[in-house]
This record gives sequence, structure tokens and C-alpha cells, in this order.
Amino acid sequence: MRRFRLTEPLVMLATVLQWLVLATFTGVVVGLGCTIFLRALFATEGHAYAAPWWMLALALPVGGFANGLLLHYGYRLRRSTFVDNAIVAVNEQQGKMPFRTMWIKPLAALVTLACGGSAGKEGPCSHIGASFAAVIGRLLHLNPEMRKRLLACGVSAGFSAVFGTPIAGAIYGVEMLAIGRIRHDFLFPGIVAGVTAFEVSRWLGVPYPQYAIDFSGQFTEVLFLKTVLIGVLCGAVAWLFVELLRQAKKAFGALQRQFDLWQPLVPALGGVALAILIIAVPTQYLGLSLPMMERALHGDTMPYLGFLWKAVLVAITLGSGFYGGIVTPQFVIGAVTGGAFAHAFGLAPALGAAVGFVAVAASASNAPIAAILMGVELFGADSTLYVAGACVAAYLIIGHRSVYPEQQIAFSKSSWIFAHADLPVGEEKVRLSYGMMRWLRMRRRRAKKDA
Repeated sequence: MRRFRLTEPLVMLATVLQWLVLATFTGVVVGLGCTIFLRALFATEGHAYAAPWWMLALALPVGGFANGLLLHYGYRLRRSTFVDNAIVAVNEQQGKMPFRTMWIKPLAALVTLACGGSAGKEGPCSHIGASFAAVIGRLLHLNPEMRKRLLACGVSAGFSAVFGTPIAGAIYGVEMLAIGRIRHDFLFPGIVAGVTAFEVSRWLGVPYPQYAIDFSGQFTEVLFLKTVLIGVLCGAVAWLFVELLRQAKKAFGALQRQFDLWQPLVPALGGVALAILIIAVPTQYLGLSLPMMERALHGDTMPYLGFLWKAVLVAITLGSGFYGGIVTPQFVIGAVTGGAFAHAFGLAPALGAAVGFVAVAASASNAPIAAILMGVELFGADSTLYVAGACVAAYLIIGHRSVYPEQQIAFSKSSWIFAHADLPVGEEKVRLSYGMMRWLRMRRRRAKKDA
């Protein structure tokens, strides 16, 4: 009979205490940094909705040019070869990121949103969180594995401080790293850092919205099926959004190569394209578009093509070289889609908007668990079953695509699809599995014989 040993429990207790200290300190630092950024954002963003066209037609190209200059010249300050992408830093750089260039992306995001570029606010905050966490890991001389965990919890803290959903933010910072795999050893540091950053930001006066969506009443399979169908629709919309974003990046890249354009001019041309588009597209789809999203969640009537206008503006903004977040646009697109098509499924517009809000994010970011938890944190426990069905359905529909090209594929979403493990989404070309291809060949042969 084996002797009872206290070594392992004591080591695990020390691990808990270790991460309580490290993650709490990281959460405080990230919460302070994100609060400063959000305060600056609140003072500059939102003026584009009521601005006259001539002003936007001037501001958008100028803002694009400013983004191009920041990104082109700012990164020359970097001394290391590391890239400042959190997913790459965890998966490929052992938790290391450059610090000297940390200010570039937050400043570029402020310029993007101030001039009317269509983007999100969470990207700069997750970048701030990852950068501060990488610096803390370097100063404390942590080993590579601990640096990875600390950087991931910095990302979680950034998301939590932005959206006011500490648990969902913590999971998102871990789930976004790879499709089909969650590092459970990252969860405790992420949750501690996320809760801490959220509390710090809230204590410093960052406002967080509250929504009252009626999911109450007895659960019915019919209502559950309807929300799953909304999820299927949102998965298709997310697929379109990812493809538009990819094609926009490809088109502006080809334009630069074809005419040998100076890099800062490319986002300026994106600003010109945005200025032309808003002659026909309402300006409420510029910037964060939070008023539009809130109207959808309050049950107001949404236009059927609203999701498309927002997706196109975001694709041109980010595809041309403006910098900004990519998650907030997913929330807007999802809420507008769900609100516009809810009646087709016999749902209340606000309920459809709430389900769509999380379903597009679950799909485009490949983060269904974080999206489900966000739905619960924002809309209450009564929403759990409904948002879960929609999020998982949307997650499957989009296939192996992502708004994050660096996101790795850990496991295929279907046994009928083959994908190499641990390759980034942007590099892997998924294909039908051998068994599925053999079945299709047999079907073709039978069809030829019958003919």
C-alpha cells in the first residue's frame, strides 16, 4: 500500500499562492493601463456619428496616413526580433514581447476611432495587458512556461477590463490561442488577473453597460431550436465577415505591390474608400458603433443589411492598415444580425440580438466557451441554454476560419475534415478526410454505373 505523501498537495498550494500574487499584481497594472486608455478613448471616440460628410472625408484619409506613419516608423524603435502579437508570443516566442513599441498600437487605435475608422476597443487593451505581463515576466526572470501563462493572463485582464465580464474575459484570453484546445493551467492565473483588472477599472470609474433581456420562463425545445438556427445564421455571417477581412487585406496588399506604394499611403487610401462608402452607408456604422448595438439589444428594428455595412467598413478599415480591435465589431455585427432576423424565427428582437451578440464572437474568434460565459455574465443565468446552443452552432458553421490568422488549429472541428495540428489558421489548408473522400469517390462510381 502506497504511503500518503504531502509533497504534491503542498506544491500545488504553493502554486495557488504564487499565482494569486503574480496574477493579482498583473491585474492591477493592466487595469490601470486599460483605464488610462479607455479614458482617452471616451474623450475622442463617438464624434463621427454626427459629423458632416466633408469633415469625415478629410479626417479618414488623414487618420489612415497617421496610422501608417505610426506603424511604419514606430516599429523601427524595436530592438528585438519579437513581434507584438499576443497569440504568437505565447505559441512561438515563449511569452516574450517587445516593450519599447508598446505605445504604438494604443495610440494608433485612438487615432483610428477618433477619425471614424470602424474597429474595436479591446485590441489595444489586450495588447497593453500582454505587454505589461511580458515585462513583469522579464523583470522577475520567470522561466518560459511561466512567462506564457503570465502573458495569457495579461490578455485576459485586458479583455476583462474592457467588457466588464471578468470570467468570460479570462477564458477568452486562453481560448483564443488555439482552435479546439484550452490550456487549463492558464485558467486560474487568467481568472485572478481578469477579476482584479475589472475591479480596478470599475473602482477608477470605467462604466460598464447592463442589459435586461427576458430569457425567463420555462425552457422549451422549440425556443432552443430557434436560437440554434439564429446561431447557424450568425455562423454564416461570421464566415462572410472573416472572408471580407481576408480579401480586403489581400486587395490592399496587392495594390501596394502593384504600384510600389509607400506603406503609410495604403491606410490613407483605405480612408478614402471609407469616405466614399459613407456617402451611401449611414455613419452610425463608423467607429465602435456601440449606439447601434445598444439599440439592437433594446429591441429596436434593425436593417437587414446592417451587418453587411458594418462588416464591409471594418474589413476596409483593418484590411487597409488602420489599427483597432476586432472583437467589438463582432458584437455589433451579431447584435444587428440577430435583431434584424429574429422575427423570421419567431423570436423577440432583443432576444435575437442578445443571442447574435455572442454567437458571432463565438464563431469568428473560435471562442465558444468564452462567448457562452459572456452571455451569462451580461444577460443572466436564464440565457445559458439558449446562448450555448447558438454559440456552438455558430462555432461549427464557420469551419476552420478565424479573425486571428495566427490562431493555431489544435483539433479539427469535424471527423470529416483533416487539418494538421498546431499550424496557424492562415497557413493551414484544411481538406476532406481520407474516409470522406473515399465515400465520395464510391458515390461517384455508383452514380456513373446507374447512368
